[in-house]
Amino acid sequence: MELVLLKDNRPDGPETFADYRAAGGFEALQRALREMSPLEVQQVVIDSGLRGRGGAGFPTGKKWSFVPRDLPGPRYLICNSDEMEPGTYKDRVLLERNPWHLVEGLTLAAYVLGVSHAFIFIRRGYETPAVNLRQALAEAERAGFLGENILGSGFSLKIDLHVSAGRYICGEETALMNALEGKRANPRIKPPFPAVKGLWGGPTVVNNVETLSNIPSIVRNGAEWFKGLAATPEAAGNKLFCFSGHVRNTVCAELPLGMTLGEILEGPAGGMLPGRRFKACIPGGASTPFFTPEHLGVPMDFDAVAKAGSRLGTGAVVFFDQDTCMVAATLNLIRFYARESCGWCTPCREGLPFVREVLTRIESGHGEPEDVDILREHVKFLTYSFCPLAPGAMGPVDGLLRHFEEEVREHITRGKCPFRQ
Repeated sequence: MELVLLKDNRPDGPETFADYRAAGGFEALQRALREMSPLEVQQVVIDSGLRGRGGAGFPTGKKWSFVPRDLPGPRYLICNSDEMEPGTYKDRVLLERNPWHLVEGLTLAAYVLGVSHAFIFIRRGYETPAVNLRQALAEAERAGFLGENILGSGFSLKIDLHVSAGRYICGEETALMNALEGKRANPRIKPPFPAVKGLWGGPTVVNNVETLSNIPSIVRNGAEWFKGLAATPEAAGNKLFCFSGHVRNTVCAELPLGMTLGEILEGPAGGMLPGRRFKACIPGGASTPFFTPEHLGVPMDFDAVAKAGSRLGTGAVVFFDQDTCMVAATLNLIRFYARESCGWCTPCREGLPFVREVLTRIESGHGEPEDVDILREHVKFLTYSFCPLAPGAMGPVDGLLRHFEEEVREHITRGKCPFRQ
């Protein structure tokens, strides 16, 4: 297994500018500016099969191709580092140890898109990553890799670091743009899509930290090399996975896409804690439906996980043991999403607190048989919301009803949680 993003991580602190240069850092940028056109760089990324690592999994190069090249006025690129989904901490690990991958990747993406002003929108709580990024941006500019006329190419780029106000909704790309403009962080109507009309009305692309951090190695080593990193021919590249819950190793690991859930559990995750058995997991972050032991053979790749009834999402895997009450686990997630709703649309503003109320009633032993059907209706109808927050929030509820309906009904018939003494 070949590491890309974590291969040079130092245990004693962040990698330095000199470390990154010695390992081939900024070679991709130099090659692109001297030997490749923006469209050629974009084509390499398309051919690599790189898909967005922020949760949606949309092909990165294709997303770039949606930006019109003939519109007058400035265009913008935003790195979304507003990482607030429970269980997800991969971008923090990257930026605490090596911010250079992002700086170079963001610059390459800006070159492709013809962007002269880019932004890094970072979560307020990420104080150490913000310090690292400020230093990295300053050092890159002093070395001639940022600023005016980079490496004499005629291409110029300014990157600003913006610290978020600290709400989960800011991770939705159009709400992020409103927040960056100093407005309330509500999602925008689409269409028009950000690629045509985004930040301050200009064409805008929003990419995740991990997504952009992969760009330098792809440009340096080629599309076929990147595809060859994966464990299966259907996948492409490595992925950062975050492990938490009832496992031995609660770490961020870089793994080939396509490894099965069982291989991940018994390998890098270290297996369940002593005396614990695997009952379920969230395979891709808090907004994804549960997997159960029947899914241990599922390859952890975007399409395979979707085919099995969930989403790879951010790659945050939360493991639950045999003594976990899945109603309580789902309620815990719904509490988060109900609190973090921006309140802009009725399905999310009214629906999520109501789902929280129903689950609270069931968990406390006061549920009614019809509550199961009520939850199932909300899984269906909360998809009609203004942005993906409400549908994402209902992912665990969907998984709860598909895999643990009997456990839900046991709460109701017994009049108490069966996992409480």
